[in-house]
Amino acid sequence: MAFVLQILIAESSNHAMESRSEVVAVPGLGLVGDRYFGGRGTFSPQPQKPDFELTLIESEKIETFARESKLEFTAIHARRNIVTCGVDLNALVWKDFMIGSVRVRGVRLCEPCSYLAKISYPETLRGLVHKGGLRARILSEGVIRVDDPIEIIEEQAEL
Repeated sequence: MAFVLQILIAESSNHAMESRSEVVAVPGLGLVGDRYFGGRGTFSPQPQKPDFELTLIESEKIETFARESKLEFTAIHARRNIVTCGVDLNALVWKDFMIGSVRVRGVRLCEPCSYLAKISYPETLRGLVHKGGLRARILSEGVIRVDDPIEIIEEQAEL
């Protein structure tokens, strides 16, 4: 079963990611308390764009990268909001899915960038290509909690 392993937010691009047991997801804005919700993220677009509302990454990809690179890379370094277990996030581009009671839509892969490499390890640029997670749009308001199930909605999302 796929589920939420960890929830991380940062109040600004200068702040470290902080773990939460739950967070409120708001369509069009993101996660309450996170840097992108308030437009304080490194890449915060004005006006807000759907692919900046929520980011996810697989715990399995984090663990594999850390093991293969021999670096102490953790979810905190990845700077994604939701750390998942048991789901192939790459397969969710343009798919709707539920995180607990919150409906979201995968928008595009969340590829590693030079900013991530600068604040963590340069190896992330190559080591996390197509493994850096998913950017998603929040479609319904609600609370996301650690251990919430992640369930794919079988009907195809509108493109």
